Amino acid sequence: MLKQVEKPEWSRVAEAFEASGLTQREFAIARGVRLSTLQSWVYRRRRAATARGEPVRLLPVQLATAPVASESVLEVVAANGVRLRFAVGADVDYMARLVAALGR
Repeated sequence: MLKQVEKPEWSRVAEAFEASGLTQREFAIARGVRLSTLQSWVYRRRRAATARGEPVRLLPVQLATAPVASESVLEVVAANGVRLRFAVGADVDYMARLVAALGR
């Protein structure tokens, strides 16, 4: 038998699912909620999280020399001196999040 979950609780349930490590089906069965309802709540939570994401912080960049065309590595030097090397074609969003996290 499925139990009723009040609307204000949906965010807590979706958050608990994210932390559980279970599949959506396993979590829904364990909690006694409909799978489709859980999926809807998880979708809303993820959409809300991206909407209120941290603002982009731009960092100063200084070019040392012109890159050589045969290089296959992109190097980023953070303001604190940390050097990060990425393969050309690496995910730019990932690089930006990593640099931002190291700058904190």
